Amino acid sequence: MLKPQSEEELAGMIAGAEGPLAVQGGGTRGFAGAGEVLSSAGLSGIALYEPGALTLVAGAGTPLAEIKAALAAENQRLAFEPMDHRALLGTTGTPTIGGVMSANVSGPRRIAVGAARDFALGVRFVDGSGRIVKNGGRVMKNVTGYDLVKLLCGSFGTLGVLSEVAMKVLPAPETEASLVIGTTDVERAVAALSRGLGSAFEVTGAAFLPDRGAVVRIEGFEASVAYRLGALEGVLSSFGGIERLDAAASRILWQDVRDVQRFVGRAGDVWRVSVKPSDAPAVVATLPEDADYALDWGGGLIWVLCVEGTDLRARIAPLSGHATLVRADAQVRTQLGVFHPESPALAALTNGVRARFDPRGVLTTSGKMAA
Repeated sequence: MLKPQSEEELAGMIAGAEGPLAVQGGGTRGFAGAGEVLSSAGLSGIALYEPGALTLVAGAGTPLAEIKAALAAENQRLAFEPMDHRALLGTTGTPTIGGVMSANVSGPRRIAVGAARDFALGVRFVDGSGRIVKNGGRVMKNVTGYDLVKLLCGSFGTLGVLSEVAMKVLPAPETEASLVIGTTDVERAVAALSRGLGSAFEVTGAAFLPDRGAVVRIEGFEASVAYRLGALEGVLSSFGGIERLDAAASRILWQDVRDVQRFVGRAGDVWRVSVKPSDAPAVVATLPEDADYALDWGGGLIWVLCVEGTDLRARIAPLSGHATLVRADAQVRTQLGVFHPESPALAALTNGVRARFDPRGVLTTSGKMAA
């Protein structure tokens, strides 16, 4: 394993690579692409944190726990709520901020505040030629040049290896609470979630667990949460009986939703399907009878557990969306592919971009869910 301790070492290792490199952050995804593993774990540490400016700069290998602890001391947080994959995938490792950003890992609150990439202000990275590139900045207002920050976030290390990330952080809310609408019907649940999200009460989580019901979350100052929760209960009362969850119970439930605890320890492949929320019931109708599922993002994100080797993409093909194979053995990953196949036009664009950032092709086979 290659484990650079500085950005200059990272650049030298990539420039000197004679074959493919498999980029790895904290190793929480369980496997990397073909080639020698290149770990960013040595590029660790918080370089700058200005609570008053709501900005933080950290090395790509900085453990997420370290960043969360620093933010918590100032009553702040990473608002995009990145999930922890370890329980779902049965892996160890340490989640890092570089891994989060390179995979654009975003949790239930994405529907309210945006994805991880929306909080990235600037990045430093090394491209496939070994060049050190800086883009963006350390302030919230930065509009000069090409927005490579958004391009790198979600590229899984195939365009460059992150060495440093500057990001926006937000204050933590005083409290939270949730409503659980007692329905087992997916169409009714999606309708309830849509109603809640379309209301004026600032819902920050909207999920459906078939054996529990549709769940919506409210966050903020205690008095505001109490008022909005009561008003929202009136809006949603026609969809079924409603149970209130206090702050402690709400946090536990949303952590379970975030980390897909529903599938932890259960055999089968795990898929992550992104669709229009209104299409969620139709997608669920295509699932095998023995499959299990859960909805997040108001129905826009569907987690599916099914028998090993099931080609879920073939089942949802008539519908618009894409499916990522999150957990499966090596044979199934090879057979079905981790990522949804791109259209010819999009593939041509993707290949053109990769050729500019990685002309030697040392990164193009890396990053396959290895963040």
